[in-house]
Amino acid sequence: MRPIGRIFAAAAVGSMALGLAACTTSTDSSASSDSKPSESSGSAKVDTSGDMQDWEKAAVKGDGTKTIYLVSKGFQHRFWQAVKEGAEQAGDELGYKVNFVGPQDETKVTEQTDQLKSALDSGPAAIGFAALDSKAAADLLSEIDGKGIPVVAFDSGVESDIPVTTVQTDNKAAAAEAAKHMIELLKGKKGSVGMVCHDSTSTTGKQRCEGFKEYFKANAPADLKLLDEQIAGEVTKAADTSLSIIQANSDIVGMYGSNEAAASGIVQGVAESGKELSVVGFDSGKTQIDAIKAGTEAGAVTQSPVKIGYYTVKAAVAALNGAELPEVIDSGFAWYDKTNIDNADIKANLYE
Repeated sequence: MRPIGRIFAAAAVGSMALGLAACTTSTDSSASSDSKPSESSGSAKVDTSGDMQDWEKAAVKGDGTKTIYLVSKGFQHRFWQAVKEGAEQAGDELGYKVNFVGPQDETKVTEQTDQLKSALDSGPAAIGFAALDSKAAADLLSEIDGKGIPVVAFDSGVESDIPVTTVQTDNKAAAAEAAKHMIELLKGKKGSVGMVCHDSTSTTGKQRCEGFKEYFKANAPADLKLLDEQIAGEVTKAADTSLSIIQANSDIVGMYGSNEAAASGIVQGVAESGKELSVVGFDSGKTQIDAIKAGTEAGAVTQSPVKIGYYTVKAAVAALNGAELPEVIDSGFAWYDKTNIDNADIKANLYE
């Protein structure tokens, strides 16, 4: 079985920065058969010692009787364990129970919709939702809204005006950063560049594919040709897909993967092909960390999943107390490679 991985880096929400202590709190949650909900991702807690934004002041401590239910996109990546830990940290600090669930992987739209229905039926105070397919969830979201339950979108966001805010990385800007580094890495070279995008339905999937394509096409020299993207959301499929791309394009010089699974699969596919390519990824995980340190992957763009989970819960609490929330709460991103992977501000945000 091929290994998987995923990664993140933090930019401040307000003036807050991540601390270094591992978060291992646990509440009632659902996970796939591959995951252990009590297992720590090794990620860092959110440092809450800085100044708060105005909306955060409305997130006053509850009495411990209410529940905030988060429906994520999956449990197959360490990324989601880190999001869960951030959500639980906020729940502990603010006196709310946190239920965190997700489908077995990011292709299981029906399973996620069923989980959203279960969240609604449980009568939560608020719901956090990272949609795999916003259209598939539209009727349920309308029902949730009709019952006056605040919805906070997170990670991929939700294509709807129902969520009170969205906690996420600026995925198009982050993907553009990846494309910028790819172009720099390929300076003076000629040939094609392949893309493996993790899905074509979620907002995250579309933005990470579009952001890379738009920047590359606008800024790459004429000697570099961007191939049409291929979709593969699981490591094994991404490895097979990347190998097929390499075999079909003898002039290939680089490949981009839009999330942990896609990038990790590319690392394996390139290794199987025996070719030397510039590989640029997104997120983190053991496969990518090891590859970057070994020089077989050039670098990746990181997120801050702990912050995503933390501010999803905090925003939900603030909404329950009548706060006016910003349209987007930006959790930030950063580029990392062999030169800075061990820097404190990057290393604290990486997980295997």
